[in-house]
Amino acid sequence: MTFITLGAVETRFAEIIWENEPLPSGGLVALCADRLGWKKSTTYTVLKKLCGKGLFKNDNGVVSSLISKEEYFSMQSERFIDDTFKGSLPAFIAAFAARKPLSQDEVRQIQKMINGYSQK
Repeated sequence: MTFITLGAVETRFAEIIWENEPLPSGGLVALCADRLGWKKSTTYTVLKKLCGKGLFKNDNGVVSSLISKEEYFSMQSERFIDDTFKGSLPAFIAAFAARKPLSQDEVRQIQKMINGYSQK
């Protein structure tokens, strides 16, 4: 899958769709006018761009996602770890914990995830 990048404004736009999908394109125009101060043409221009990136679809005037919010942000996290820590999750956690110690609850949550994966 091609890596999708969004700027700050595009991310706010995407959040509107994820929070309200599926929604009629006219409803999206109204939400963008209210929340972003956009005109109809701006909404459709950005929608077309993000549909072209494979993030959303506009099928007969109904806008919905092709990639969920969770999947999108998981892809962003994976890309960050790949680019910054050569794909090493342990290196990321070590760097994170060096600046912000993990709480006991966080350690338990991480251990629970590890145990879940090791049992597969």
